[in-house]
Amino acid sequence: MERMTSLDAGFFFAEHPCVPMHLGALALFEGPAPSYQDLVDLYASRLSRVPRYRQVVRTAPLHMLRPVWTDDEGFELGHHVRHATMRKPGRAVQLHRLAGEIYAQPLDRNRPLWEAWLLDGLAAGRWAILFKVHHCMADGIGGVDLLAEIFDLQPDAGRPAHPPHWHPGPEPSVAGTLLGGLGDAVMLPLRVLVAMPGLVRLRLPAAGDLVAFARGLASTAGRLMVPSASCLNGPIGPGRRWAWTTTGLNIVRQIRADYGASVNDVLLAAITSGFRDLLIERRELSDGLIVRSLVPISIRRPEERGVATNRLSAVFANLPVAESDPIRRLQLVRDQMQDIKRTNQSVGTELLTQVLGAAPPPLLGLGARAAFQLPQSLVQTMTTNVPGPGFPLYVLGRKMVHVHPYAPIGDNVKIAVAIFSYLDEVSFGITADSSAASDVRVLAQGIQRGLAELRPAAASHTESRRAKSAAGAARS
Repeated sequence: MERMTSLDAGFFFAEHPCVPMHLGALALFEGPAPSYQDLVDLYASRLSRVPRYRQVVRTAPLHMLRPVWTDDEGFELGHHVRHATMRKPGRAVQLHRLAGEIYAQPLDRNRPLWEAWLLDGLAAGRWAILFKVHHCMADGIGGVDLLAEIFDLQPDAGRPAHPPHWHPGPEPSVAGTLLGGLGDAVMLPLRVLVAMPGLVRLRLPAAGDLVAFARGLASTAGRLMVPSASCLNGPIGPGRRWAWTTTGLNIVRQIRADYGASVNDVLLAAITSGFRDLLIERRELSDGLIVRSLVPISIRRPEERGVATNRLSAVFANLPVAESDPIRRLQLVRDQMQDIKRTNQSVGTELLTQVLGAAPPPLLGLGARAAFQLPQSLVQTMTTNVPGPGFPLYVLGRKMVHVHPYAPIGDNVKIAVAIFSYLDEVSFGITADSSAASDVRVLAQGIQRGLAELRPAAASHTESRRAKSAAGAARS
């Protein structure tokens, strides 16, 4: 029996029928498609690498104790590895629709909280695996680590090995669970209190770091006062629309190099362009308006890679949608993110999460649901960026050629954007409530337009720098 961390439990408690809290990815492969049984056999041979895939969540009445992970005595792999065939011609628009329908379905809480769907019948002889894993099991990077246990690094990895025999651990007794939960409820606040000074010293080791952090809090408070596009908020239902758009990683790196920005800055600037187009389409854009995004930040240490849990903090970023100049938009995003990093603002969210996580489980559950029902003026979207491998991965000898990410949305937040890089491609996965279906197309096209606007500008900027450098060399 393993008890959930407070952050994992928060994601578990936040879920309700209109807010399924799973992450996902759609991986497309070269053909031909394997048989369904071949994929089942592959998973059966690899599950011992990921024990969490055979564990189920047990909760106490009224959520009086934090949930625990226990082995699922009735585990059946067929409940988790699923199969669907696309109707001809199996093009991208059909795949968008089918994937949105699958992602809209919550995972069965009576079973381990993951699914993998074999999707065949795609155009050009390709096939796909659609993954779903509950956020209480892993964050984005943790989810990538879990997938890596199933994939191969070489195309000739051979047939799946015979799966080792698995015996589930005994179901914990009611008395043991109760005593352990009560002890946890007493000791957890003490552990948090004792660990807090060490966490502050680890994240803010110098006196100057503390001063910068305090100064950054004032800047953050000021950013939260800027009028935001609350017209993008609203109640959501159970339906989802999901699509993706892609760009070359080399294009993003060129723009980054020419403007002294980070890759993440360029991606956020492109998303800003998408939301700008969306507000123009709705006739809701006004001077000084911003779209405020929650931006998760990984705090996972190298030794925590592969651990099935969440290691996240987050910051708020104001996307300057009212700015018409694409270069100026990128500069505003870059300066803001540099200030957030320089003043270690993610530490504030991490400390707050630690403190709130020490609350009694019933209050933790209420707090988790409240966190996903943020006031409409506070957050309009969520933007997460997960770097993927720069080398090819294979499943049953077939090369994975594309990966498109999926992120959940919360109450009042109709749109989320997940970013994932693989090989030389960056994919923007756009999740929207079904009532915002038309927004997905506008946002995707706006992201592409934002990148296109920066590419000629980046080329011109490079030529200008070269000319100045040549002129300086001639004078010397």
